[in-house]
Amino acid sequence: MATYVIGDVQGCFEAFQELLVAIAFNPARDRLWLAGDLVNRGENSIGMLRWCMAHDDRIVAILGNHDLHLLAVAEGFVPPHRNDTLDEILDAPDRAEVLDWLRHRPMLHRQGKWLMVHAGLLPNWTPDLAEALARELEAALRGPDWRRFLADMYGNEPRRWAAALVGQNRLRLIANAMTRLRFLHQDGNMEFQHKGALADAPPELIPWFDFPGRKNLDVQVFFGHWSTLGLLQRADVVSLDTGCLWGGQLSAFRLEDGRLIQVGCRARRQPKAHE
Repeated sequence: MATYVIGDVQGCFEAFQELLVAIAFNPARDRLWLAGDLVNRGENSIGMLRWCMAHDDRIVAILGNHDLHLLAVAEGFVPPHRNDTLDEILDAPDRAEVLDWLRHRPMLHRQGKWLMVHAGLLPNWTPDLAEALARELEAALRGPDWRRFLADMYGNEPRRWAAALVGQNRLRLIANAMTRLRFLHQDGNMEFQHKGALADAPPELIPWFDFPGRKNLDVQVFFGHWSTLGLLQRADVVSLDTGCLWGGQLSAFRLEDGRLIQVGCRARRQPKAHE
């Protein structure tokens, strides 16, 4: 039995299938952890979702920002972005079933010394607190008033965690941290404008995983989201968005021994500075 953590697929289903061959995935014994952004901008997002649904008992798929965006677009709260490729899902005959499955995915997965989240954790979140906050947001997405969260999801405020936050502000902050975070300002406020490589970042910005006094160092955090960061392997963090959509690689990390397996991807688009 092996467990593989896989970075952002974003609808690149052909590369995903090639990666399954490369790791010799056996659904009878192996498990996959998918780090969010299952959909959007690749060639076959609906195929990716259908595969995940068919193998639901062998995977853990968490929500990323593109997955949440799909849910909001499907409900008419925001229009599709110019480069979105969501119509194949929105026009699918099994649309309702697929979107319901996606809405019930977790925000975070934790097992022993390992924790998977799409983008990152705020430095003052312990693993226990992060897990509790993820459950709060999941309850909102799965509850009877789930559309209210999607309607109010977009926005950058508030940028700093406070236990006193309530309502939609609290849920928006949790979602932004777990699905959009890359950098923090030195005062701990989240930064959403700069999305580039570490070498190109203004000196006052700190990647979330290097913020002083981080309270989640007792787990190894696996995340995606940050294709311009690329592969990063450390004892405390492993970054697995290796830019498949842009013609990079799709990466799988085997938890049991730390082995990395990658397959090359055909570029679907060229990255833009704002993405």
